[in-house]
Amino acid sequence: MRKAQAKKLPLAPDPKFNDKMVTRFVNCLMWGGNKTVVLSAFYDAIDKVSAITSEDGYEVWKRALTNVTPAVEVRSRRIGGSTFQIPTEVRPDRKISLSMKWLIRYSRERNGKTIADKLANEIVAAAKGEGGAFKKKEDIHRMAEANKAFAHFRV
Repeated sequence: MRKAQAKKLPLAPDPKFNDKMVTRFVNCLMWGGNKTVVLSAFYDAIDKVSAITSEDGYEVWKRALTNVTPAVEVRSRRIGGSTFQIPTEVRPDRKISLSMKWLIRYSRERNGKTIADKLANEIVAAAKGEGGAFKKKEDIHRMAEANKAFAHFRV
């Protein structure tokens, strides 16, 4: 084990929107380590979102992220030989991480030619309260609600 927890390295804001959340999203989206390619794909997706919705694409992306962000999740805990799904609140940093991962995962599973198309369609769907990532959040919340009886086992 570590003596002290590792320090989080500060992220540099992205060049276009000057936002650290965009950098974090692009880092999550990146496969193979070529950041400039992924950054241009993200900007293309934002442009396509603004073309589809006729709103500011960046604002739609932010709204999509907040719509997908979970408030509670279930964690497995073994008590007396049986495993319970215990609903717990999600830490703020983990909320952002989960929402980004879900948005990226379900955009990759979508139909479309390029990642920019897929991401744009998933962002638009999530902003409306639809799509795979939003459904994932709803399922997690529903599971937590169903297991509310075991909340007293929380650590």
